[in-house]
Amino acid sequence: MKQPMGMFAMLAAAALSACGGERQAPTPQAQAPVAVIVVPVAAIDAAERLEAGGAVAAQESASVSSRIVATVRAVRVRAGDRVRAGDVLMTLDAQDVAERARQAASGALAAGQALAQARAGQQAAEADHRLAAVWQQRVSTLHARRSATDQERDEAEARLAAAEARLAGARAGVEGAEAALASARAGAGAAGALESYTTLRAPFDGLVTERLVDPGTLASPGLPLLRIESGGARQVVVRVDEARAGYVHTGDRVDVDLDAGDGRGGTASVRGVVSEIAREVAAGERAFTVKVALPPDVVARSGSFARAIFRGAGRRALMVPSGAVRRLGQVSSVFVVEDGTARLRLIHVGAASPEGVEVLAGLDDGEVIVDSPPAQLVDGAKVSVASARRGGTS
Repeated sequence: MKQPMGMFAMLAAAALSACGGERQAPTPQAQAPVAVIVVPVAAIDAAERLEAGGAVAAQESASVSSRIVATVRAVRVRAGDRVRAGDVLMTLDAQDVAERARQAASGALAAGQALAQARAGQQAAEADHRLAAVWQQRVSTLHARRSATDQERDEAEARLAAAEARLAGARAGVEGAEAALASARAGAGAAGALESYTTLRAPFDGLVTERLVDPGTLASPGLPLLRIESGGARQVVVRVDEARAGYVHTGDRVDVDLDAGDGRGGTASVRGVVSEIAREVAAGERAFTVKVALPPDVVARSGSFARAIFRGAGRRALMVPSGAVRRLGQVSSVFVVEDGTARLRLIHVGAASPEGVEVLAGLDDGEVIVDSPPAQLVDGAKVSVASARRGGTS
């Protein structure tokens, strides 16, 4: 892998000068060897680094809105207030809704009274029917003994038929009254539910993150009034390209870079766990939604930027300890030990990881480099090996 490196060759003179390459080196007799720790460069099994940007979010979040069109009467919370499930957040002024609820309740009461009257009529019709049936039976018996005339028999049968018709009508009236009562009660229940919509309550324990309205605002369905998010652990929601989604699995532990919150744009790295992977590809984006649960002790502001780092396809990579790499601006270098002499070597580095820093160009497998080089070490200095480490992290 030792080969000309384009822009690195152009900066070699500056880097060597900064590291003492252009200073007059002492004679070998006057120069004492510098004690160093060396480590061999080794290729290890690594994985492609897959980065996906997203945002920090709460485990639960909700936008509270109204189900009816009404004027906001009072807002009882502000941004930053903590609430419990069921706490009243705001009330709406809806007198017409309350009036409809009272009318529906009155209608249900009237329907109940009508049902009672219909049942009383049914009982009277049943009594008339029983009497008519007994009378018709008696007349029929007398007619068979030739003690009643044909007219008397016909009158008794007509009376019974009329009683049966009145009873059928009474029963139908009871059924109609029962249906009317059920409808009135349903209307009263719907009106009561509609009236309950004038009081907005917290759906779960959490924190009010945003208050979007004040008293006097006209609320309507779908218009956010408040935003609430749950407390506790946070998660990071990212989008992973469809072609790389096969490398992400539920339960994977991944590195997550978060805003350090220091006001200087710094980042803090934590370990998260993939908790959920969307089963469908988002239309038009060809990407999956992946949620990474953060440790409970991690404090991060919802909506802040975060970057999740997943492991991709496996490959072989040259890794060196991060302490072995010297950086001067955009130039990276290491000291390679050759025949007891330290030689400054410009290298092209990739991403850093817990395994160390990946070297993309400038070193070969098996070369020996100085780990954590002393400040007095310069190009061409004689070195003595104080100790040696195995390849890997420092």
